[in-house]
Amino acid sequence: MSSRPNILIIMVDQLNGTLFPDGPADFLHAPNLKALAARSARFRNNYTASPLCAPGRASFMSGQLPSRTEVYDNAAEFASSIPTFAHHLRAAGYHTALSGKMHFVGPDQLHGFEERLTTDIYPADFGWTPDYRKPGERIDWWYHNLGSVTGAGVAEISNQMEYDDEVAFLAGQKLYEHARASEDPQRRPWCLTVSFTHPHDPYVARRKYWDLYENCPELEPEVGFIPKESQDPHSQRLYLASDYDSFDITPEQVRRSRQGYFANISYLDDQVGELLSVLERTRMLDDTIILFCSDHGDMLGERGLWFKMSFFEGSARVPLMVAGKGIAPGLIDAPTSNLDICPTLCDLAGIDIADIMPWTDGQSLKPQMRGQPRNEPVLMEYAAEGSYAPLVAMRDGKYKFVHCEIDPPQLFDLESDPLELTNLAADPANAALVASFMEKVRARWDMAAFDEAVRQSQARRWVVYPALRNGAYFPWDFQPLRQASERYMRNHMDLNVLEDQKRFPRGE
Repeated sequence: MSSRPNILIIMVDQLNGTLFPDGPADFLHAPNLKALAARSARFRNNYTASPLCAPGRASFMSGQLPSRTEVYDNAAEFASSIPTFAHHLRAAGYHTALSGKMHFVGPDQLHGFEERLTTDIYPADFGWTPDYRKPGERIDWWYHNLGSVTGAGVAEISNQMEYDDEVAFLAGQKLYEHARASEDPQRRPWCLTVSFTHPHDPYVARRKYWDLYENCPELEPEVGFIPKESQDPHSQRLYLASDYDSFDITPEQVRRSRQGYFANISYLDDQVGELLSVLERTRMLDDTIILFCSDHGDMLGERGLWFKMSFFEGSARVPLMVAGKGIAPGLIDAPTSNLDICPTLCDLAGIDIADIMPWTDGQSLKPQMRGQPRNEPVLMEYAAEGSYAPLVAMRDGKYKFVHCEIDPPQLFDLESDPLELTNLAADPANAALVASFMEKVRARWDMAAFDEAVRQSQARRWVVYPALRNGAYFPWDFQPLRQASERYMRNHMDLNVLEDQKRFPRGE
């Protein structure tokens, strides 16, 4: 049992993958992540399955696209019957635990994790359900607006800092707990997922991190503001969804938002450094696979867009790094997906991958880590706020193709046009290429059925949620229970035995 590797998954929230061209960009003050990158397989062109928290995370856990999980948006239930990597690893004997965010919606707040160390930062009920029956409606109390941009700045504590400080502390405690059992030949291997909410907006950071980026040239976006009427139709809808007309965003606010975001990457770097330090000091580092990832990105003011909800690179591309015994460090250019994480973890854990493949839309990255090519396109879906009908996208080789039944197609050559400034689909000379992509889209998706499934899901929840808010209201948020009578020293314990058991290394 104990010959299987331990697994530490470090997940962050809303980290733009273009800032990780080969590990963290040079300008980022991230020494711990840079050191991790140096010993990792680094996937330059890795994508979310859906550029929004709950759908992206359900896909990360299960390796299934939103059209399969039915987690279309941030208030769609993740069904307990969908296998996740936590189920697969637990069935193989692993102890599985989660410290931090996963934005599970519904009464199941574990989805294969044996324990959760914290509650979630976001609600678990149906309150954030969008409504395709009312296109263009803003649901003010929860829709993203640009207050995160106008409010960017310095604070020593915030809602999100309080959360991530707790996530890191309890994850460290759990690693020490695993260390105490590490020399027991009967121990179970472990998989600990540590999921932070930074650098997700609001763009508020502690002074020590904020000051690292004073006068940083990267505070200026590469692609400046694009007026609404010059944007593609989906981006125009995102302007409406984020209530752009109610804000007058200044260049200084853009710079301050980016400064707060970069600062929070450095905050995370310290947290990552502490976790890796615990592994090293407790002699578990050599036996542990470390996977670093994010759920989706952030446009950070590029083109005038903020946050996620888009298939542009800043929103859809995310970092992915994997380190551990037998994994050759190096840069891998071929496009990959967060859908691949579930089968990859199972493959690295020695689980028969044939047993996993029926339950995933991804594929193991182990062959690519060994230099083998990958030929299948990477698929993405989006059917949440800011959309009026589902959007799908395909990264195939150097091309990215975006389709929505109500919009003109988009096609970008990411090698010659990495900033996605030229929509090749608008040029009749590319009609054959567009047609070939449409053929692939039609083979993969029934867009009418997808649209109908989303509408049915939304409509059901618009019946259920108002009903559940009448009378006694008990939300599904996870309540971490810790039995105080089993902690530290109590009178049913032998103090001499206890002190020795809780020490690592054990006394000489």
